[in-house]
Amino acid sequence: MPLWIFRVSALIGCPFLMYAFIAQDAHSIFMGFLCGVILVMAEHFLSSIRFLSAMIGIFGALVGYMLYILMDYTVAHMTVPDIIEYWQKYHIIFAAVLTVMGGFLTIIRATELEGLAKKGRHIKIADMSALIDGRIVDLCETGFLGGVIVIPQFVLEKLNAAASSKDPLQKAKGRRGLDIVTRLKELKSVPVKITSKAPEGETTPEKLVSLAGYFKGEIVTIDFNVNKEAAIDNIPVLNICDLTTALKPVVLPGENMSLFVMKEGKEKEQGIAYLDDGTMVVVEDGRKWIGKRAEVSVYSILQTSAGRMIFAKIKQD
Repeated sequence: MPLWIFRVSALIGCPFLMYAFIAQDAHSIFMGFLCGVILVMAEHFLSSIRFLSAMIGIFGALVGYMLYILMDYTVAHMTVPDIIEYWQKYHIIFAAVLTVMGGFLTIIRATELEGLAKKGRHIKIADMSALIDGRIVDLCETGFLGGVIVIPQFVLEKLNAAASSKDPLQKAKGRRGLDIVTRLKELKSVPVKITSKAPEGETTPEKLVSLAGYFKGEIVTIDFNVNKEAAIDNIPVLNICDLTTALKPVVLPGENMSLFVMKEGKEKEQGIAYLDDGTMVVVEDGRKWIGKRAEVSVYSILQTSAGRMIFAKIKQD
């Protein structure tokens, strides 16, 4: 509510002040209304920008004011009385407009200046596999992934090429990747940059590693080949699959749980159920429980290269 009071006051009060103290004509009312609109826009922008953007905006405002000083000096040395009189009458308005517009223009462009200006591990370079996977958006929204998300231009080109492919699967992957890029750009919590820097390397993993080395940043991926290539050059990698594995709930032998048996297993009388994270549970004597929820007891856990498999048996009453 106070914000709306400020905005209405600015739109009404600025024309009144211009009319009362500058000049009593329609032009002053219009310029006052314009100043009110600029004030409202300034309030809206300043409430949502970061500190670095504000510093860049102050620099832009100073540049705008310097431009006003240059114009004032030029007009002062003119010999046209009408222009000099007009300038003396409205020079304060010109100073305000040029200063505010200088600040606004630099704030709007600040997203291209901040973030990449300083190299370091706050820079997260997203590869094609992470964008197609899509979980990177959830990690950014929940605050687990911060810093600056950098998307290389060559990754976007590969996504565009996949989206234009005749293969339905490749087309679906490409379009999903582009949709994830759009969703990342809409996030307010994490800045997203597109870099056109051409890194060295022939393959995509080599280019990603080269780019991460240049920015001294980290790679976000689910691709094992990128993981392996980065390990050779000691480039930090945030593998989303590793995070998923680390966050899986701990299940110990002897633990009891209630599971929905979905289908039959490979062996006789076996049933198959799944945990919430997708881990498969083989239920001994669970065939007759297919389509039902059963109380089971874990008796063995098998960790394989493909993931984790849990063996359980129907709990006897």
